Amino acid sequence: VQLVESGGGMVQPGGSLKLSCGGSGFTFSTSDMSWVRQAPGKGLEWVSGINTDGGSTYYTDSVKGRFNISRDNAKNTLYLQMNGLKPEDTAIYYCTRDPNLLFQYVDWGQGTQVTVST
Repeated sequence: VQLVESGGGMVQPGGSLKLSCGGSGFTFSTSDMSWVRQAPGKGLEWVSGINTDGGSTYYTDSVKGRFNISRDNAKNTLYLQMNGLKPEDTAIYYCTRDPNLLFQYVDWGQGTQVTVST
């Protein structure tokens, strides 16, 4: 199993970024997926989850209305569109395989750094 994130970077508050995660070595289209982040000096925080066909999506309260999770099963790719970014969104963002969206995170990517700062 391999999960490879990309799209991180540094943006100013209010800016946008779109993260991508390419999956291989497993059947992406039958895998529920989640984004998880870790801010400096803090623990892991679940951010968003999506079921296999993208018909159901879930978000932690702090990102609702600002972030949008999606997937393209034909491309084996998971996305996280992040708008209205805030300094508190600064973290390493990980793509995870999360069966049944039960926060089990059986596989992880290497992470991509998102920094929101002036």
